[in-house]
Amino acid sequence: MSGTDVLRLESVRKTFGSQVVLRDVDLAVPEHSVTALIGASGSGKSTLMRCVNLLEGIDDGAIFLDGSEITDPRADVDAVRRRIGVVFQSYNLFPHMTVLENITLAPRRVHGVGRAEAEARALELLDRLGLAAKAKEYPDRLSGGQQQRVAIVRALATGPRLLLLDEITAALDPVLVGEVLMVVRDLKEQGMTMVLSTHEMGFAREVADRVCFLDGGVVLEQGPPEQVFGDPQEERTRQFLSRVVASGRLQG
Repeated sequence: MSGTDVLRLESVRKTFGSQVVLRDVDLAVPEHSVTALIGASGSGKSTLMRCVNLLEGIDDGAIFLDGSEITDPRADVDAVRRRIGVVFQSYNLFPHMTVLENITLAPRRVHGVGRAEAEARALELLDRLGLAAKAKEYPDRLSGGQQQRVAIVRALATGPRLLLLDEITAALDPVLVGEVLMVVRDLKEQGMTMVLSTHEMGFAREVADRVCFLDGGVVLEQGPPEQVFGDPQEERTRQFLSRVVASGRLQG
């Protein structure tokens, strides 16, 4: 793993009114690594993701992408977002556009890529994810798992430096979860730098290089998955994982 941090958060604080949702968060994501954010619903995982992509402003601290502070008021927000791919739990595909049109929209409109080049890249990615035959289909003709894979292709089509995956299996039927997680495994093997929030603990244990447990907006514990899952140091982490084990969600 490279020693270069693609993403770094320093003492990040975020509030909504009087509620503190992120409290002094420090996080470093090295190049070609996968960082998994775990924790109960409402622990701050999705808010952290939205802050990294500048969909939410932070109240204190700083966020750096490749060493440049992207939370500096002078930063070009659009330029930052062009370097970060995001996939949410809802697919957000345009229903009136084909799969190919959905994927090539941002490269063409935002990045100025020609149609032929954008379509060639999209078809290459679709083929890699087993979706080449669906290029001319509309989203409502696809299963949930297929739509989510298309959403991942769309995020990859712009060649992002960092990929954020926010609970990407949460809206899927359990039968479809596996095909989406297989895509993430493949991306890891290809060296994509990723931050993912997930309730799939077995998957986080398998694919992540580093696991961060959030509790009440605080990164309470972080470390290699074998340490966080196998020998958690914090009582709150142990309590959370005991509930996970009881529910059967720590299966690999």
